[in-house]
Amino acid sequence: MTTRTTTPTLLATPPIPVQAKLAAAWTSFMFLYVYVDVLNFYKPGVVDDILAGVVFEFDVSPTLLTVFLVSVSIPALMVMLSLTLRARVNRATNLVVASLLIPYSLFNAVGETWEWAAFYAISIGIEVLLLAFILRAAWTWPRTSAVPAAPATDELRQDVRR
Repeated sequence: MTTRTTTPTLLATPPIPVQAKLAAAWTSFMFLYVYVDVLNFYKPGVVDDILAGVVFEFDVSPTLLTVFLVSVSIPALMVMLSLTLRARVNRATNLVVASLLIPYSLFNAVGETWEWAAFYAISIGIEVLLLAFILRAAWTWPRTSAVPAAPATDELRQDVRR
């Protein structure tokens, strides 16, 4: 009697380009950022305050809404920029933007009560973890070694002089 055995096929994990990792992290950040804002509407009094023309401590105005639009546009733009910018500019842009968004994310907890601490700790905690991932991925961007130039030959020197 023969027993047939099958060898399990191993799944391959191909390397993921840094740009794709950054774009994925910015996409996750963007979704979380927007959903936290949407879930915030369920807090008692938030919608009533908005209808009364107040968000947090600020009067609703074109300037305030423009600031909000810019703040939610940043992660959306970073998805596209992470996939299209050249490596050096891409790395610098991700490092700067992620660094600036960490304190901005932490600011969302200002003035909140302990009753909502778990909500803000989880949402801000995940946002900061995603931003930390972005910082790490950009900081450790793989480098290629520069190819040393070959010494110029007499023929090349003569061609350049002509």
